[in-house]
Amino acid sequence: MSPIHNRVDTIFVHVTNLEHSIRWYSELLGLEIRGEHHPGPIYTLDMGAGRPGITLDNHCLDDHYEHIPSSQPLFNLSASDIDAAYRHAKKLSADVSEIITFPDFSEFTFKDPDGNIIMVCSCFS
Repeated sequence: MSPIHNRVDTIFVHVTNLEHSIRWYSELLGLEIRGEHHPGPIYTLDMGAGRPGITLDNHCLDDHYEHIPSSQPLFNLSASDIDAAYRHAKKLSADVSEIITFPDFSEFTFKDPDGNIIMVCSCFS
């Protein structure tokens, strides 16, 4: 038996402007913003009971931090209507891939304001 639990508690997304990222991700996910001022270093978006959160981290306490976005998606979000999700992402990001459809799911990727890549998937039942 491992002393490390078999679960993910949070996903860290590294950002340069915490306030802007909080507004952007909250609009992306349709979430209310808690509180009025968020100096950092972190803000966690509640993704629902039993699900890992998304923690935005601006590294404001780390003088030597350099933001380098990954060239691959950090995580994926689910959508029941891939076309509606695509239109919503296009409103928020100038850098959105085309929708790719496979036999059992469709997906696309887009970048957040810091260049972090996020994937959206819609599985077919």
